[in-house]
Amino acid sequence: MPRQLRMVRPSLENLPKLELPVGYGMRTYLEGDEAHWARIISDSFGGRERTAQDTRDQITGRDVFLPDGFYFATYRGIPVGTACAWRQSVDEKEVGYVHMVGVVAEHTGHKLGKWVSLAVLHYFRDNGFRSAMLDTDDFRIPAVKTYLNLGFIPVYVEEGQSERWQNLFEKLKLPPMTSQIENVRKLLPDELWTKVAA
Repeated sequence: MPRQLRMVRPSLENLPKLELPVGYGMRTYLEGDEAHWARIISDSFGGRERTAQDTRDQITGRDVFLPDGFYFATYRGIPVGTACAWRQSVDEKEVGYVHMVGVVAEHTGHKLGKWVSLAVLHYFRDNGFRSAMLDTDDFRIPAVKTYLNLGFIPVYVEEGQSERWQNLFEKLKLPPMTSQIENVRKLLPDELWTKVAA
């Protein structure tokens, strides 16, 4: 099965300011949020219905979980979007991983995916990380557009990914980012490149 598409933000400098739309708030994890995360991810990702236990198994019960990096966009106090600051290992302090970005359908159109992802990037920057990466799917076209707008650049981690990216850029009506993609390797020191290309 082909791997997901990887994107990297080589530097966490010059992040945009966090400016939520009117009526929305942002907060981090509180005990009991497992059910909120399950509802948001079930609604935005589809597939089987997630449960609070799934949240514990996949997020809050894992040794790499960072409670203060687990963000929720809220509307009238109710979580409606989420993104998680993740690490590939408990010792990772340089390359952060933007994980499980989701927004419930009735609140799409307000760029909440952008704002929760940006909150995670601010978290990484404020905690001394140097870069960030994420994985996404070819069919998540609005999400890919959001990540590109946040300064993420594709990297090829498997043969055939350049063609998949070419198709995506055509769907987005954007020119291919060939020079930027080639530059990522030059921008990242070897120890960081090893992590993002793994």
